[in-house]
Amino acid sequence: MKLLMLGNKAFARGLYEAGCMVVSSYPGTPSTEVTEEAAKYDEIYCEWAPNEKVALEVAFGASLAGRRSFCGMKHVGLNVAADPLYTASYTGVNGGLIICVADDPGMHSSQNEQDSRHHAIASKVPTLEPSDSAEACEFAKKAYELSEQFDTPVIIKMCTRVAHSQSVVDTAERVVPDPKPYEKNPAKYIMAPANAIKKHPLVEDRMRRLTEYAEDCPFNRVEMGDTKLGIITSSTCYQYAKEVFGDKACILKLGMVNPLPKKLILDFAAKVEKLVIIEELDPIIENHCRQLGLTLSGKDLLPMEGEFSQNMIAEKLGVEVPKGNSLDEQMPGRPPVMCAGCPHRGMFYTLKQNKCTVLGDIGCYTLGSAPPLTAIDMVLCMGASLSSIHGFNKATAGQCEGKTVAVIGDSTFVHSGMTGLANIAYNQSNSTVIILDNSITGMTGHQQNPTTGYNIKGDPAGKIDLEALVRAMGINRVRVVDPYDLAACDQVVKEELAASEPSVIISRRPCVLLKYVKAAPPLKVDCEKCVGCKSCMRLGCPAISVKNRKAVIDTTLCVGCGVCSQLCKFGALQKG
Repeated sequence: MKLLMLGNKAFARGLYEAGCMVVSSYPGTPSTEVTEEAAKYDEIYCEWAPNEKVALEVAFGASLAGRRSFCGMKHVGLNVAADPLYTASYTGVNGGLIICVADDPGMHSSQNEQDSRHHAIASKVPTLEPSDSAEACEFAKKAYELSEQFDTPVIIKMCTRVAHSQSVVDTAERVVPDPKPYEKNPAKYIMAPANAIKKHPLVEDRMRRLTEYAEDCPFNRVEMGDTKLGIITSSTCYQYAKEVFGDKACILKLGMVNPLPKKLILDFAAKVEKLVIIEELDPIIENHCRQLGLTLSGKDLLPMEGEFSQNMIAEKLGVEVPKGNSLDEQMPGRPPVMCAGCPHRGMFYTLKQNKCTVLGDIGCYTLGSAPPLTAIDMVLCMGASLSSIHGFNKATAGQCEGKTVAVIGDSTFVHSGMTGLANIAYNQSNSTVIILDNSITGMTGHQQNPTTGYNIKGDPAGKIDLEALVRAMGINRVRVVDPYDLAACDQVVKEELAASEPSVIISRRPCVLLKYVKAAPPLKVDCEKCVGCKSCMRLGCPAISVKNRKAVIDTTLCVGCGVCSQLCKFGALQKG
């Protein structure tokens, strides 16, 4: 059956058709929907893991048991999962094991623009790169065969455009191979030095065999056209090149990007007059081709950073393309903001009023750094706020303790914040940590996590008690506050900053976008009482604006949280 599918949905369909039995992932845009779609198949056990390292280890365990398994993550998540990845390359697999990593050229939803092919090369793991939804489905199925044939995990590298665009997919029936029996094999699976040192030569031999396989594998293909120009490319860049050049160029499309072939590339280069490498981010293919002694163009014409497009490639390579209609360039920007009624807003306002230095973390609450709140000073990576405040306070010998806090979300705290808090408790810095508990993983689209009490399917599950956990980790001062209550927030923040020992504040209120959260009636403005002081505007709530020197409430956005009314000294903002 032919169906129009999102790339991530097609990937999940490939997992289903290939007989995948276990899926464990951590949500991360643009990879999240692969696991969400896989969870719709009852034949596959799916879960959200606390972080990517755990997810890969779960998938490895399922592979060890002889079942085909999968874990998914975004590019920065592969950093977290690197530890098991590099050693799983040595152990190999039993049942097939696929790792999806979704890169984000252009940084649409990410804190950096790293190229995951570096991890593939360094870990010596074969890597496939689909260019559309059909290939996402097909490559997932073939990757299991590759994994089991060569006794290795296989990475499938997606990117934002492939993950979130749609194309036609030919679906097929599910075929589940017979499970492979688990057999004790210490020399294969126990990576103590005496065993691991013997495995390294096997990994190098595997890479040599995979390189030979890449010369004539089903993932790479040559499309001949005008031999005046030859293009070597992969992923979405293949689609852009086809749109720009059509049959006016020869194209070597690489679906297997690690290891890269040698003879295939040399034979292709010998057939064309000019050779151009088109790839987003780092010059991985280009450097490989240069090592083969080829003369070519690549990053001398095309940028190292950002997402490519048809028009950009045409412009950089001197090709005229039809100009389409574009929007007026003078249209105002629309920066992302926290939602109206976001529970994080009240706490960030409190921190700004107390002139705190705020070490932030990864989540939708990172938007607290935007004007007018501008309440965050630093964001590095998942969990870094807690480790960083400890170092910050130790380095300043206690001089900044009363004015410095760390903020972290509930999901991020479980992901990688607990070890930072353990360090604070163990090495005793007088640090104040605020867990912004909105009862969901908000940034990636409302996925459950170990603190919510529900699993990926919405069924009841084990639930971590944050207060009990924090106390068990050695924190004696634990406070819970409603961020809609500004007076309470101010009091608790002041008291914990003044304390002489580590403390944790749990700012708890569910995300306003959760289905079970019922909005209150929108507020109303009493125009006779409103003096146009704009105090309410200091919150940065998108439901509030000023017109003719009077506050205006957008009733389609306002959820009646009442935080703004607490700032109005004149009683102009009233319950609806």
